[in-house]
Amino acid sequence: MDHPVPTPPAAASETGDPLLLTPGPLTTSASVKRAMLHDYGSRDRHFIELNQGILERLVGIAGGQGSHVAVPLQGSGTFVVEAMLGCFVPRDGRLLICINGAYGKRMAKICQYHGRSHTTVEFAEDEPVAPAAVEASLERDRAITHVAVVHSETTSGILNPLTEIARVVERCGRGLLVDAMSAFGAVPLDAREVRFDAVCASSNKCLEGVPGMGFCIARKEALADTKGNSPSLSLDLHDQWRAMQASGQWRFTPPTHVILAFDQALDEFDREGGVEGRGARYRANCALLVEGMRALGFRPLLPDGLQAPNIVTFHMPENRKFVFERFYGLMREQGYVIYPGKLTQADSFRMGCIGRLDQDHMRGALAAVRHALDRLGIGETVA
Repeated sequence: MDHPVPTPPAAASETGDPLLLTPGPLTTSASVKRAMLHDYGSRDRHFIELNQGILERLVGIAGGQGSHVAVPLQGSGTFVVEAMLGCFVPRDGRLLICINGAYGKRMAKICQYHGRSHTTVEFAEDEPVAPAAVEASLERDRAITHVAVVHSETTSGILNPLTEIARVVERCGRGLLVDAMSAFGAVPLDAREVRFDAVCASSNKCLEGVPGMGFCIARKEALADTKGNSPSLSLDLHDQWRAMQASGQWRFTPPTHVILAFDQALDEFDREGGVEGRGARYRANCALLVEGMRALGFRPLLPDGLQAPNIVTFHMPENRKFVFERFYGLMREQGYVIYPGKLTQADSFRMGCIGRLDQDHMRGALAAVRHALDRLGIGETVA
């Protein structure tokens, strides 16, 4: 007689919420959540000083002291990516977009909305952007003024060779625009070594704040040249920069609670050792997850050398007993929220390694996967 497989106690964050093994929003610390339990007026002196401190810290993370500035923007990461493209690509300019996933494609869609001239150089979702192909495109099309690339494409979890791409772009005399949404704060990016006009990221992801604020870190000269480019008032980074220079205030109502949480998140980022410490924890999480999932028969999409430490894509098993919707529900019952795949070339699902998670959480997630497979009637491995 078959006996039901008992469900182990559900995992939970410090505040009792399920653990988010996703690319964002992410599991945040209880102290980051508590930081939002205050109300500030947007013109309060303390709030203005807090904003200024955050912007200076962001520039420092990017190694841009003295040469770069940070400009904040309300909204999700896509808001600030759209602002970056609309501001930095002149109305008579032309953008080369490097695409190996959904977020590169989204940049092309943004350009279509704003009527910005653009072309693309495309790669498979499990293939990094090739600097040589970027260089060939720039030599072939002299009208290109800027190049846009996603540092870590969360469609697959691939890490693109940003340093090498930046060298090509600089050598060819073009401007570089970077979507670093899923890498900033965990993967090194130093403005003294990588020349870029603008890099954008957000308050959540690897900095472990809550969603609601994006930011653009830009070379001062490049940002100054964007005056009058923006096709949108609310997304005008130059206007936002000038307003904050003049008064320290946001032009429109700021996400005050998000900013308070972000300030606390940056304190915790510093205590962990900045990019080096945060990246080390994520890499350890990622390595443990990949090793454990391989042992259970799951196949990662990417080889280890191309895998960013933020999210791992796994091929959907061919085992007929494996039904993703049921697997997802069983994981959720145990307190782990995973993510559907976003590949166009293969059925897949994703599991994140970032947020307020450590190796014990990864071990718990692997035990939950093993339990879910048992509930699905699958033996030692899913293969």
